[in-house]
Amino acid sequence: MNNIHSSLTGNRNFQNPSAHQRQDSASRPGSNQWQRKSSVSPVITTAARRYANPVDYRHPYDSMARFAQFLALHYDANRTRHAYYRQLRLLHEHLGGDPETFSETQLRDYFLFVKLQKHWQPKSIRQAVAAARMFYLRLLGRSDWSVFSQIRTRDHDHLPAVLTRRQVHELLSHIRLRRYRTPLKLIYCCGLRLSECLGLTIHDILGRENKLFIRDGKGHRDRVVPLPTCLYLELRAYWSFHRHPLLIFPNVGRGDNHPQAVARRMHEATSPMPCSSLQRLILLARAQLNLPAASLHSLRHSFATHLLEAGAHLHTIQRLLGHRQITTTMIYLHLTHQSSQDALRLMDELCRGLPR
Repeated sequence: MNNIHSSLTGNRNFQNPSAHQRQDSASRPGSNQWQRKSSVSPVITTAARRYANPVDYRHPYDSMARFAQFLALHYDANRTRHAYYRQLRLLHEHLGGDPETFSETQLRDYFLFVKLQKHWQPKSIRQAVAAARMFYLRLLGRSDWSVFSQIRTRDHDHLPAVLTRRQVHELLSHIRLRRYRTPLKLIYCCGLRLSECLGLTIHDILGRENKLFIRDGKGHRDRVVPLPTCLYLELRAYWSFHRHPLLIFPNVGRGDNHPQAVARRMHEATSPMPCSSLQRLILLARAQLNLPAASLHSLRHSFATHLLEAGAHLHTIQRLLGHRQITTTMIYLHLTHQSSQDALRLMDELCRGLPR
């Protein structure tokens, strides 16, 4: 392994900082030419997707405000709170009125509507049922309602879309600007989720050890993934363009496209690049390259499938992807081209020599 610096900034000490230290790093004095002149440093957020706490929403009814407080007591992540509160809001918007006044029959009719007319996916229906169960059974105490025991949903066995290595190469080559191509390469080469990639900071890279820290991933779980040397050097060159005090992929913003103006905006950004920027580019690229099944998350699926085809152990891929259950990772066994070729070869041998 090449002897490379231990961090993008050249610091040897590259341990996991506290939240206070990460915020302080944004206001630490530096020598770069885009140092802010104001004595008050802006607050820099590292979340690629930001969700407000439903407690702070404007609630049309007191029952919905109480449900937001209930969610705040039971869940730590605003994303989870928002998802359940949104389901109650959809129920309120469909039936019109205070959800506390709805009857069990109205609730049953609503679930029939979203399943038979809206054709919601099973996961969405289960989320709606879970939100309604918390609201009506646990918050309002309507334990005599039986509608929740009547609803059954099963997931459809859909295989995720996977690109070949040539298609991945064509897709990345089609992204002209490096500031967008580099995060996409990182998602594919390290199997990251989009929000995990865009939320990276200079504290999350251990260049000397070729490690990449993924902090606060799905389910609030941290993990460490290998970082190829060539990709680390590319990230270092990427960061040296804007030299943001904290973020690897800061928001580009709008304005003059001159490199110096772009670098200035990225250096002064207070948030990461929005997820929609990369998602929009992938939609345009797949239309021009005739890849109808491709999405940004397909790069993560392709990473896992290509590793499995190369001989990586399934448990290793589970750890790299951050899956809690091995059954989630086993889906890639159905997608490997090598496994299909091996099965076809065996089937040919079984058929060969049989009586005609």
